[in-house]
Amino acid sequence: MKLYSDLTGRRTMQILSDLFVLGWIAVCVWAGRAVHDAILALRKPADGLAEAGGSFSSNMTGAGDQLGRVPGIGTDLRRPFESAAGTGNQITQAGRDLGIAVDRLAVILGVVIALVPIVIVVGSWLFLRVRFARRATSAQRFIDADADLDLFALRAMARQPIHKLAAISDDPAGAWRRQEPNTVWALALLELRSSGLRPPTGPQA
Repeated sequence: MKLYSDLTGRRTMQILSDLFVLGWIAVCVWAGRAVHDAILALRKPADGLAEAGGSFSSNMTGAGDQLGRVPGIGTDLRRPFESAAGTGNQITQAGRDLGIAVDRLAVILGVVIALVPIVIVVGSWLFLRVRFARRATSAQRFIDADADLDLFALRAMARQPIHKLAAISDDPAGAWRRQEPNTVWALALLELRSSGLRPPTGPQA
């Protein structure tokens, strides 16, 4: 599998794009973690609410237990405190539920902030790199096998822009049919360069 171009300029750009993608991933992960931590800071009020509710419930329960020991009227005196303790338990549960919601929101937003830009950029980068690798690897097999450069010249006439073909010859198809070596070479070179490859030898007269 051919991952990088033989051409210095294009290979440099590919390496820079690889480094950019790695840096982009690091920045996105950092941003996601920062968002996660910032939202998680909102959990402190929820924890405080749960702690306050628990303390209130405990105090009311303790007071009710003490008053419940009063002979004759202890049971009646205890009921309001038990009710207040129940309210404290509800406050505690509300604080815990809020804390859980904050935790989930922090995780979801942190992952989304990090993952979405990573998927967009890495997906585009991967598509371009895989397309180049497949094309360059396929073309390299013909070069390695010393195949005739006519194939690449023919592909150039089918794939390359008209203005590039016109810069090589006024009649590139005719020159190719006549097997003019310089024109065939130039056409093949045009296609090979677009695939990120260098031809193995010069034109033959």
